[in-house]
Amino acid sequence: MHSRIADELKLRYQPVALLLSNEKPAGALEFKEGRWGCVVAMFTSAARGKTAVFSADTCGCGGGKIGLGFTDQYDHIPGGIEYFLSTGRGEGYPEGEAYLKTPELAADFAENLPKTCIPTKYVVVKPLEEIDPEKEKPVLIVLYAEPDQLSALVVLANYGRPGTDNVIIPFGAGCHTVCLIPFAESKKEMPKAVVGITDISARPMVDPDVLSFTVPWSMFLEMENNVPGSFLEKEAWKKVRERIPDML
Repeated sequence: MHSRIADELKLRYQPVALLLSNEKPAGALEFKEGRWGCVVAMFTSAARGKTAVFSADTCGCGGGKIGLGFTDQYDHIPGGIEYFLSTGRGEGYPEGEAYLKTPELAADFAENLPKTCIPTKYVVVKPLEEIDPEKEKPVLIVLYAEPDQLSALVVLANYGRPGTDNVIIPFGAGCHTVCLIPFAESKKEMPKAVVGITDISARPMVDPDVLSFTVPWSMFLEMENNVPGSFLEKEAWKKVRERIPDML
């Protein structure tokens, strides 16, 4: 599927489609079982044209198992998720990440994340260009955007909808914001787009000037259809578009 949004915004990387599947794509990138890796790094590979796949055993890390929806339990996190995200539990356990001030705040954060167990064996991420909507139906679309492009995406997401909060920037891990939270949004009657990869641990996996913009499939199609007649055809956007480097 070709994206008018990607063309108009001159996106540096291809939009990424996330699919749920019980079949592993041949030749797809995949972390080795038991070996550490960041989920966001695989999304970046998909944005660069590669197909990647995850299973419950090849998520790359314990957090990725939750972020991709393979489990809604935290009992596989050494020392407990509340300590790992905050102060640490002490000798013999991983150092705390200090992303939340206290274990109590971290426990509250974990408790309020969407609880998801996907119904398939695999999560597949692949370039949108390789998707045939007649044969495959993605759950989510992930776009990597720099500030001018992100501004346009926020405006376009609100263009055909009431309200001013059709895009959210929640606190969470990189895989929470590209998958878990948007997946929960996709189940709502009026889902919201999610700006993400604000996770400090995941930032090294993307260019320093980009964030992610993840949108449920239905909302992405809505945005695609809203390109004609929108601000993207007006002079204000054209002035901004001129300073975005041309796609390679």
